[in-house]
Amino acid sequence: MIFASNNAGKLKEVKEIFKEYEIYSLKEKNINIDVVEDGATFYENALKKAKEIYELTHEPVIADDSGLCIKALDGFPGVLTHRFLGDNATDEDRNIELINRVKSLEDKTATVECNIVYYDGNTTLVGIGILCGKIVDTPRGENGFGFDPIFELNNGKTLAELTFEQKNEVSARCLALDDLLKKMKSSL
Repeated sequence: MIFASNNAGKLKEVKEIFKEYEIYSLKEKNINIDVVEDGATFYENALKKAKEIYELTHEPVIADDSGLCIKALDGFPGVLTHRFLGDNATDEDRNIELINRVKSLEDKTATVECNIVYYDGNTTLVGIGILCGKIVDTPRGENGFGFDPIFELNNGKTLAELTFEQKNEVSARCLALDDLLKKMKSSL
């Protein structure tokens, strides 16, 4: 099965969580494509990626889209999490901007939502994972990627303060993969 991403951090998480399947990255399949994520929802973006990679390979594909949704900002940045400051912004740039947008707000609650789509040319399944937490005032932690240093769980730790193994037990991606695995076992 091909995981439709070039993100090394996501690939590592997927291979660890989805270990009962042989997962290949786009690079391992010599696919050099960056699917434009222009959907209005996480599901639309994940499905688009899965279908485009399937059309190139005719092999089963899993593709994800995920993002940070801040309640007081009406779900912003949502599907724009990686792109809301443009293509040249770094994770740190985005995290500082998000901290600045919520610092004066009383409600800093947020969710991480992940949709992972399986597509094999006939069957489409989606796994959904939602993780609740809040945005912190100062980035913390050295692990993870993206917004992990600014997303605090109910236990008081940011995702970046967790070990790789701890994060894989609680992440939205883990929850979505677990949901997808259950659906695959009952449908395929």
